Amino acid sequence: TLRGTKEMDHMSPRLRAFLSEPIGEKDVCWVDGISHELAINLVTKGINKAYILLGQFLLMHKNEAEFQRWLICCCGATECEAQQSSNCLKEWCACFL
Repeated sequence: TLRGTKEMDHMSPRLRAFLSEPIGEKDVCWVDGISHELAINLVTKGINKAYILLGQFLLMHKNEAEFQRWLICCCGATECEAQQSSNCLKEWCACFL
C-alpha cells in the first residue's frame, strides 16, 4: 500500500504519517498543508474531518488545480497550503484507492 521507499524519502514527515494508514476519523488538520488557521476556516464550513476534504477532492474528479482554487477562494488557503494539501490527497488516493 505504501509507495516505494525511494519515493517516501522525499516526503515530509507529516505527509508520510498521513499516508501510513487509512483516513478513518482523522481531523482535517492531519492533512499535510492544512495549517491551524485553515483548519478553523474549514471546520466553520463543516469540513472537520479529513475524509470530508477528501470527498471534496474526489467530487472535483481529483483535479488538483480546481481543488486548489476552491481551497484558496472559498476557504482562505494560501497557494502553498493548497498545493501541499492537494498533493497529500492525491498521494493518499494513489496509495489507497
